[in-house]
Amino acid sequence: LSLSLRYEGGRLVQAATRGDGEVGENVTENARTIADIPQELRGAPDLLEVRGEVYMSHADFAALNARQEERGDKTFANPRNAAAGSLRQLDARITAARPLRFFAYGWGALSAPLADTQHGAIARLSELGFQTNPLTLRCMGAAALMAHYRQIEAQRATLGYDIDGVVYKVDDLALQRRLGFRSTTPRWAIAHKFPAETAWTFLEKIEIQVGRTGALSPVARLTPVTVGGVVVSNATLHNEDYIAGRDAKGATIRGGKDIREGDWVQIYRAGDVIPKVADVDLSRRNNDAQPYVFPEKCPECGSDAIREEGDAVRRCTGGMICPAQAVEKLRHFVSRAAFDIEGLGAKQVEFFYYTCRISEPADIFTLAARDGGPDALVASPRARLSHQLSLPGRGAELLDRLSDMLRAAGVPVTDGDADHLIQGIEYLAGKPLARVKGWGEKSAQNLFAAIEERRAIPLPRLIFALGIRHVGETGAATLANHYTSWAAFEHGMSHARIGEGPEWEELLSIDGVGATLAASVVSAFQQEAERASIDRLVAELSVQDSVRRVVADSAVAGLTVVFTGTLERMTRAEAKARAEALGAKVAGSVSARTDLLVAGPGAGSKAKKAAELGVRVIDEDEWMQIAGQA
Repeated sequence: LSLSLRYEGGRLVQAATRGDGEVGENVTENARTIADIPQELRGAPDLLEVRGEVYMSHADFAALNARQEERGDKTFANPRNAAAGSLRQLDARITAARPLRFFAYGWGALSAPLADTQHGAIARLSELGFQTNPLTLRCMGAAALMAHYRQIEAQRATLGYDIDGVVYKVDDLALQRRLGFRSTTPRWAIAHKFPAETAWTFLEKIEIQVGRTGALSPVARLTPVTVGGVVVSNATLHNEDYIAGRDAKGATIRGGKDIREGDWVQIYRAGDVIPKVADVDLSRRNNDAQPYVFPEKCPECGSDAIREEGDAVRRCTGGMICPAQAVEKLRHFVSRAAFDIEGLGAKQVEFFYYTCRISEPADIFTLAARDGGPDALVASPRARLSHQLSLPGRGAELLDRLSDMLRAAGVPVTDGDADHLIQGIEYLAGKPLARVKGWGEKSAQNLFAAIEERRAIPLPRLIFALGIRHVGETGAATLANHYTSWAAFEHGMSHARIGEGPEWEELLSIDGVGATLAASVVSAFQQEAERASIDRLVAELSVQDSVRRVVADSAVAGLTVVFTGTLERMTRAEAKARAEALGAKVAGSVSARTDLLVAGPGAGSKAKKAAELGVRVIDEDEWMQIAGQA
């Protein structure tokens, strides 16, 4: 488990887990109980954030489980789970009794550099009193890296603790800074995993799950098997090509062997996380086993499921009439990286959807006002459920799920009686939430208060929460940082024409935004039903602008700048980042709106067009002087 330690004036003041990359758990008191973590440092920078890994050795893990068994307590599945659970205990005394260890491998914020190189900084951390991994080695060239990788792989079983690979890092910290980061990972580091552990098991059934964008994703339901210390009962099957024994480019995988229900399959955990099928044992396949036929109708709503040319995924065309898409979109909306509404998780969203209290995100913010009143329902339970209950296979499964939901809420229902079930939902949906079993007055009021708190939402979270295809957390943050306000973002997406025009060019000029993402966002805003849903949502919110950190009084603040030709003293990404930090807008093409063209060798047509339009043209040296980097 990754852990960040913050030292101020040489004293440990905070310890936090990595969490979602921005917000982690405060585990300071628990971290103080770990012997490998110094409480005070001598000779350290005034501010120092040390990053490392909390782990448990194999010997300590075995001893811990032995003590757990002696006391009749539950044992842990593997050292990783034991370490994570121990560090996150609410009672630090429990953590203190667990044999946790800590390796330091990096750093974050600091008031003065530790060294000029990666290996120098690690050595400095060791001098300050931190345990660092003795297998860390400075290698000269790829051959030396591979040799060290193979040496560690050979020693893996005797190390005394779990590892799943090695990480290669550029040693020169100045080069690390120039290389920078991708959306979630540094360009100056590469993880090289060891081959994954595998196990054989029986594939009982292939089921189809429908996601928020309509993607039909096949899942293998397996006889539970332990893989790498974790019990696995499901595995992803990706898409219909993967099941048929082909990859995304049509090349054969697994020797061309397809996957069928009733097969014996070899399972591995990709990156020691996601279970996947590695192989199929054809010698154990039954003679009557049939090739899997991928559905061409959505199993959730019956709509056509089409596969567009060039797409590996088949998608439901039902849109928001498809309950699976609607529920998954709502789940995404309330997820941790989106609106993160306390008390409104995946189960609650499904409950509110099927009791017709919520159909789309905007309904969440009118839930309290409608509660128990004549407008409590946003749809007819009979209209919402009748078609789904009639679908072969789907109807019986949905009937069971809804019956369980109603019983949990205190509504008696008769097994197999769809009409009675719908009547029960109509009855339940009309009651104030506080009178529904499992809620109560306090729970209902807490939920309504949590929803109210989320009316004020930062722009990046809102863009991500919309659930637009191809727009993840990083893409949402990138768009928010560029447009800075909902009004500017909405205007740009509403007026952009895919493939042409200034709004489209501006969108494509954003570093990290490609044509696929751009087209997806523009299409969402210009599709009538989707746009209406977005407008209803935003009308309920107070969207907080993104503040771009800029030098307001710079010579280029407020100007539109275009870079062209070969830049010799910086990369294009570095030039763009610096221009935006100075308050300029960076565009990808020259137009009448362009104020400044920075032209390197081979500028070509952009320089010619700039001259025709009377745009000021400067070279890289002059730009460096303006940017204060000469």
